[in-house]
Amino acid sequence: MCDEEVVIIGAGICGLATALALHKKGIKSIIMERSESLRNNTGAAIGIRPNGWRALDQLGVADILRHTAILLQRERVVSLDGGRQQKISLNHCVGETRCLRRKDLIDTLYAALPPATVKFGCQLESIKLDPQTNNPILRFIDGTSIITKVVIGCDGGKSIVADFLNLKPIKMFPRYAIRGLTNYPHGHPFGHEFTRFRKDDMLLGRIPIDNNLIYWFFSQPNIPKDEGIWKNNEVIRQYTIEWLSNCPQEIQEMAKNADINSLSFTDLRYRAPWDLLIGNFSRGTVTVAGDAMHIMGPFLGQGGSAALEDAVVLARNMATTGLNHREIGEAFNEFVRERRMRVVRLSLQVYLIGMLLDSSRLKKTLWIILLKLLFPNQESHMDYDCGGL
Repeated sequence: MCDEEVVIIGAGICGLATALALHKKGIKSIIMERSESLRNNTGAAIGIRPNGWRALDQLGVADILRHTAILLQRERVVSLDGGRQQKISLNHCVGETRCLRRKDLIDTLYAALPPATVKFGCQLESIKLDPQTNNPILRFIDGTSIITKVVIGCDGGKSIVADFLNLKPIKMFPRYAIRGLTNYPHGHPFGHEFTRFRKDDMLLGRIPIDNNLIYWFFSQPNIPKDEGIWKNNEVIRQYTIEWLSNCPQEIQEMAKNADINSLSFTDLRYRAPWDLLIGNFSRGTVTVAGDAMHIMGPFLGQGGSAALEDAVVLARNMATTGLNHREIGEAFNEFVRERRMRVVRLSLQVYLIGMLLDSSRLKKTLWIILLKLLFPNQESHMDYDCGGL
């Protein structure tokens, strides 16, 4: 007898969205979250492209979230080396682009779930299959175990579920990112514009969340330093101020006035496109979704939106079958088939853009040629529709 029928590992964006999608299809699930409370204070913000809003509409929370973030009207790319600028209107997109505080997205998804859907303080240690029933047996670090019919791993880039599926290790881009939020009590002067600044091998982005709050990220090639120091947010702030000292005053002020609790330093990780092409993302009644399946760099702003798509597609496929072993296996196979080429294309485009930032002149020419050949419309990833629940 199973303790639970459907267990989701991880209460991040994908885990909460998957539980909500299943709930809307009448399928009860339990989320096992390793933290002692909801992780709504980690991460600063997340850009949601039109395809992500289509998924949020299906989940029934889009209208709530629209009130928390302004509609972005254009993008601008500024070269701080030569002053060149490129403006891109967002009006051509079928849909919308907004930047959400991660806390707002997490809180909204969590509030839409039935009470007690998330069990906190449950850190997964291992998975094995019952030799008689093939049902997954989950063991947690506190020594407890449960037997379940279905396991969905939404446990991020360091996924225990992905390890069970023998997925290839994730890889690292040769750069890191610092992220933060800055509040302007009297309003910021940046309008509804997503601005990216480039200088040498530095990339800085600035995105308004509302009329007072700005999300920003700063990325450079990796530097060999003690990783321990990057857990100190004051060190992150001082380092950022130092590296932006030759930038325009408005950028320097943005870093100096940042909310210190919002700052984070992260390496940029990805699952290689060729591994996504051949990876085995399900085994029996176990599968993965979100970053556990297809963690990617931030260069398209699609990681969160792709995870929301996963939730809708996975629930739709599960709802067409029962919960016996064979039927769930078929649903997971169909989910993987439907998602594979979508995430391969996203990850390949992100990979080429990431390599373009940190290559020699000759390699940059090669990456540009490949991008133009493979992605003649580099905005087409936003036109994707994951379909209805």
